[in-house]
Amino acid sequence: MRYVSCTAADGIAQVRLTRPDQLNGLTLRTLAELVAVARDLRRDRSLRAVVLSGEGRSFCAGLDFGSVLRKPTGIAAAFVPRPWRGTNTFQEACWAWRRLPVPVIAAVHGHCYGGGVQIALAADFRIATPDSEWSVLEGRWGLIPDMTGIRSLAELVGIDTAKRLTMTARMLSGEEAHDLGLVTELAADPEEAALALARELAGRSPDALAAAKRLFDRSWTSSARATFRRERAEQLFLLFAANTRAARKAAFEKVGPRFGPRGRR
Repeated sequence: MRYVSCTAADGIAQVRLTRPDQLNGLTLRTLAELVAVARDLRRDRSLRAVVLSGEGRSFCAGLDFGSVLRKPTGIAAAFVPRPWRGTNTFQEACWAWRRLPVPVIAAVHGHCYGGGVQIALAADFRIATPDSEWSVLEGRWGLIPDMTGIRSLAELVGIDTAKRLTMTARMLSGEEAHDLGLVTELAADPEEAALALARELAGRSPDALAAAKRLFDRSWTSSARATFRRERAEQLFLLFAANTRAARKAAFEKVGPRFGPRGRR
């Protein structure tokens, strides 16, 4: 059984998270599959656009702590950056979509928390339902968004808004996320709206689309590699800090029933 599916037709790939019973919570296996699917799509010369979505009631409710924390050696391996990429597995599961030379559109419904937000922000466009739920949820567990989220937030909102979302872990509706600039467009059926945009873009010159994406992504801010280095340094400390354990325990006691016994990030 795979946790990420990919189907393609007419140059458009539909990539779906497929753990609906766990609100598409991210496991180490899910992250590895996201990296692998993106890598395979990058080799597809017929590809013109990608739509990212989640099956069931959610786009992605974030990291599945219950699964991931059972594999400390897996965390250690996934945390080590690839020298030729400048990203580790957590980061590459998001940034791999930036590396694709085609437009990537995230279709968001239901929960979009933590790592789910960071995957969505790695897309070029985000289309969401007005009642979808967004949160940079890592702050609730005493962590920071380390799956390229700092870089993505910096590109989309002002620094004060990015800090506030990160520090408070505030819950936002899709409509509020749209008002802040996290969401590109609101739609009752975001997947259909995303496919419509993908079809429109597929009719444009793929070379022009690739050039536009490269120009915006490479010139918009400073070095991503430097940001990723700082993410890893800060997160490495936080993962083993006593205050992080206390924050996680308090968060589970307060909101555990809402997110299930395993908890979400």
